[in-house]
Amino acid sequence: MNQRWLRYKRPLRWLSGCLLLCAVALWLCNAWVVRSTKSQLFSRVADVPSHKVGLVLGASKNTARGTTNQYFAFRMQAAYELYRSGKVQYLLLSGDNHTEGYDEPSDMREALIQLGVPDSCLVLDYAGFRTLDSVLRCRDVFGEDSITIISQEFHNQRALFIANKRGVHAVAYNAPEVSRNYSLKTRIREYFARVKCVLDLYVLHIGPKFLGEKIHIGH
Repeated sequence: MNQRWLRYKRPLRWLSGCLLLCAVALWLCNAWVVRSTKSQLFSRVADVPSHKVGLVLGASKNTARGTTNQYFAFRMQAAYELYRSGKVQYLLLSGDNHTEGYDEPSDMREALIQLGVPDSCLVLDYAGFRTLDSVLRCRDVFGEDSITIISQEFHNQRALFIANKRGVHAVAYNAPEVSRNYSLKTRIREYFARVKCVLDLYVLHIGPKFLGEKIHIGH
């Protein structure tokens, strides 16, 4: 029994050390993202600085069960509130459109038109595959480096972290949060997404998947 224990003792120590290191990295990355963006987040329309463009981060219109996705609905309402209040003149709708039948930007456009935003004030970005792509394409493709980001607070924190590192001047307006039971899986994923975000920005130096020709908003 003692020999068997000694055989596994060293691997178990290595495993325990790796798990502890991963836990510390997870905590540090999340704390960094949250603390470094705190002053750029706003939850009241009246407090949001005015910008020409609001960047609306994409989400699926419906859940896997076919019901309305609360993240999507709340983001659209928040984007509409900013436009109606005059805090933004245009809304850049950035989302995923890489598979047939799945089109986040077009779904956002349809929802915002129904809420009362003129189509002439909506610009679609079909290559916002990730938050990093959405933020950097806003600057590099659409020529806007001073923006208001629109999503839920936990998502805005990561988007602002990306913007700060890559020289995009941004604030963010927090759409209403969904219930904790509804959002548990998303929040867990977000913890790990922040670690990947730090690696992408500071280690791997990842850029947008696609860029393309310049598109000017409002010209």
